[in-house]
Amino acid sequence: ADRINTCIACNQACLDHVFENRHASCLVNPRACHETELVITAATVRKRYAVVGAGPAGLAAATTLADRGHRVTLYDQSSEIGGQFNMAKRIPGKEEFAETLRYFGHRLADSGVELRLGTRADVAALGSEGFDAVIVATGVTPRMLHTPGFDDPRVLSYIDVLRDNKPVGKRVAIIGAGGIGFDMGEFLVEGAPSPTTDIGRWAREWGVDLTIEHRGGLIEAKPEPAEREVFLLQRSEGRLGARLNKTTGWVHRATLKAKQVKMIGGVSYERFDDAGLHITVNGKTQTLKVDSVVVCAGQEPNRTLADALIAAGVPTHVIGGADVAAELDAKRAIAQGTRLAADL
Repeated sequence: ADRINTCIACNQACLDHVFENRHASCLVNPRACHETELVITAATVRKRYAVVGAGPAGLAAATTLADRGHRVTLYDQSSEIGGQFNMAKRIPGKEEFAETLRYFGHRLADSGVELRLGTRADVAALGSEGFDAVIVATGVTPRMLHTPGFDDPRVLSYIDVLRDNKPVGKRVAIIGAGGIGFDMGEFLVEGAPSPTTDIGRWAREWGVDLTIEHRGGLIEAKPEPAEREVFLLQRSEGRLGARLNKTTGWVHRATLKAKQVKMIGGVSYERFDDAGLHITVNGKTQTLKVDSVVVCAGQEPNRTLADALIAAGVPTHVIGGADVAAELDAKRAIAQGTRLAADL
């Protein structure tokens, strides 16, 4: 059972694709519905590969290469595999992401990948090992804003909060209303335990009658008070969350609405100081009296190692967030890692 690649209920490659008339597949298993196209065959010439970064892209590449018979060494500077999945699994409703890491942990062991955690790979170290090529899956770095006052320790990145457990105040402004911004909103307003791990609380909050005594199994929804007062902000005009996935976006919008999160679009960020976050909306300035700001304003590819390897003439392939950082797309990252490993 531990070897089963568990569904994480994301809907991104299955239902979202179906409703857009696209070929269905699976985020955690890109071979689903592509079995005759994405074929994993034994390598005719076995080579040595280094994979740097044990996030979803690196895990997919390393295990697929090893399955084909190549010798693979997987590096990560962290003490555990998973990359940003370790932050995602902390979001209410995304607890199943831990199952993907459990699955890949067994695949690494079963396929014979040499795992070097707590190791920062550099050009010299990789060059001394005699690898035939290096696959760089070093992920992303969060994009911070160069706004006056944003060097204040009360201004945090999503990594500061989800990975490093830095304290967040009771009144919070979240900058950026993409998928990460909405995830951060849910993380900050929901009390422990997560309602998706407490069926009674979940049913009360969504108005589901588990006894089915009421018509349609529905009763009055009674969401619990939010843990914090949260403002969710975005630069662009229009509805917040408009770019969320078709089949799950409504859930995130409904959750934050029930927790009375204030969503504001068309925002310009002026400065942060002891009075709060100063913003301009539709030409009018106002101050949000918040004691913390969390920046979820996108990411940049972490290409430092890749560029150094390429400059040194080392055969290098770049995948995942290190290749394209848009919205931490795990669907693309796992598929890209798998397809590259199948072709090498």
